[in-house]
Amino acid sequence: MGPPKPQRLQQLQFLSYATVAQLEGSRQCSDYKNWRGKSPVFIDSSVDIETAARRVMWGKCANAGQTCVAPDYVLCTRDTADRFVSAANKVIKEFFGEDPKRSEDFGRIVNDRHFARIAALMKGCDIAVGGQTDSTERYIAPTIIVDAKPTDPIMQEEIFGPLLPIVYVESAYDAISFINHREKPLAMYIFSNDSKLVNTFLTSTSAGGVTVNDVVMHLTVPSLPFGGVGQSGMGSYHGKASYDTFTHRKSVLHKDLFILGEKLGAARYPPSSNGKLKYLQFMLNPNLSLSFRYLSHIIVFALGAGLAYWLNCLKERSE
Repeated sequence: MGPPKPQRLQQLQFLSYATVAQLEGSRQCSDYKNWRGKSPVFIDSSVDIETAARRVMWGKCANAGQTCVAPDYVLCTRDTADRFVSAANKVIKEFFGEDPKRSEDFGRIVNDRHFARIAALMKGCDIAVGGQTDSTERYIAPTIIVDAKPTDPIMQEEIFGPLLPIVYVESAYDAISFINHREKPLAMYIFSNDSKLVNTFLTSTSAGGVTVNDVVMHLTVPSLPFGGVGQSGMGSYHGKASYDTFTHRKSVLHKDLFILGEKLGAARYPPSSNGKLKYLQFMLNPNLSLSFRYLSHIIVFALGAGLAYWLNCLKERSE
């Protein structure tokens, strides 16, 4: 008989760019999960800007921005952006000192190819903070770019590095529209003290996961499924979601061979007729599913009632 045929993978999970994910996923298995994307941050004017800046810059600078859920860009008004840039500049110095290059807490870009790619994204941008690079160390400073345009190269791909562009919007609704006109992000971060505004974001946009008034932290909660939607990934994992994702649910229907069930289902057998078709349409109506849960009870009740009626008739005749 020979050796058994090698089986294809059922599920594949990895982090990569979309084109690589599509190629590898289609080649290796029928269902693949790839988590990536441009994760937006909306900052409302009502928030404590120092706290917001500290949390956003922590998420952006962790591993030099090379995490799949790093804040990718900021959406806010011009006035909020000015206050954010000032606060973020102070935070960078607080985290890494006057020269982040000398800090042991700030990382380097993973390889030369990605260093060149990220450095090229800064060309032509309005750099408000940072911008320094050193190819010999693959060092790129924590960098904030202001007045980024939707058509800029930096807004066309996931940055995956320590660059944070700020896109000016007139209102929260403009921010929602901006997000909805792009691929669905892996993560979205909303900074606002207005619960109604937060709810508007949650109900009007789609993202793999959301953290309100912080970044990245939804990833740390074991009970929350983590994953993307659309271009940012398929499926989810963490906790029970991991078992659900990587476990195949085998459907099994076990029927009996009783004559009553055979009679009820006989309309499926040839020869066909309009009467059989109408009967099958009636029986397969999803609105009848609740009634069929109690079909056996109804039949037993009907048989019991019929038997009682028959016995009563016999009794009346004997009298």
